[in-house]
Amino acid sequence: MLLISGLSGAGKSTVLHALEDQGVFCTDNLPLELFHDWAMHMRRRDMPAALCIDARSFRDPGDFARAYRSILNSGDEWFLLFVEASTEALQRRYSAVKRRHPFARDRSLLESITMEREAMAPIRDMADLVLDSSNLTPYELAARVENFWEIKKTSCRSIYVTVTSFSYRHGIPAEADMVVDVRFLPNPHYDPDLAPLTGRDEPVIRFFRGQRDMLRAEALLAEWLAFAWPRMERERKRYFTLAFGCTGGRHRSVYMAERAAAWLRRRGVEPLVLHRELERQEHHP
Repeated sequence: MLLISGLSGAGKSTVLHALEDQGVFCTDNLPLELFHDWAMHMRRRDMPAALCIDARSFRDPGDFARAYRSILNSGDEWFLLFVEASTEALQRRYSAVKRRHPFARDRSLLESITMEREAMAPIRDMADLVLDSSNLTPYELAARVENFWEIKKTSCRSIYVTVTSFSYRHGIPAEADMVVDVRFLPNPHYDPDLAPLTGRDEPVIRFFRGQRDMLRAEALLAEWLAFAWPRMERERKRYFTLAFGCTGGRHRSVYMAERAAAWLRRRGVEPLVLHRELERQEHHP
């Protein structure tokens, strides 16, 4: 079962709608006092379920923490997803829709966002996955949640891995646990035949496989993964995001992300593979 929480305006409703489209039974804004009964009911129904709880559902985050730990001790498998966004993104969204922030009362929008962020910090710290929607459209956020759910429901592994590529022009992904800068590698962008392609296309792959530096980088990446992976499992890490960045986010970072994903698959792990700039191009041609 999934528990969804996060900041107002960050996209919790989008997450729930995406999960509903995947056949998950979703409940929104349930009072904390009903949390335990809801969980027991969903257990009896034996169906995938998601519950959204935000700052309106309780008075003290400590109450949430105690209720959640109690549910965890019941033996059910739970996954806590926390959705957040930057203050600037939240201000922009509230200004666009003319909605009142739940913490507003007699406070400014900025004060309300800051107060909610501070109040929700203990819940964020408990989350298995923190998803930052600052630079995502609702469509992109829904697609990411759908991909996550498809992998999660078919996997029994303890670590959920996301491998992503990005362009430094648009910033480092906020959710990244580790960032690998691959701008030092040979760039096919300067070849007119390869520039329109991506790191997933065969001509670009052949180009990289003919580059000594790229082959060395791949070997070092495999060596690092072989060293780090069993230690992450030993530490019971639940979620890990590995991000590769290059100048345009189309060639080098995409290729290296795909190579890392291939290594993980050989270990029996099916990662969630995201190519941020390619996805944006597909959604906004």
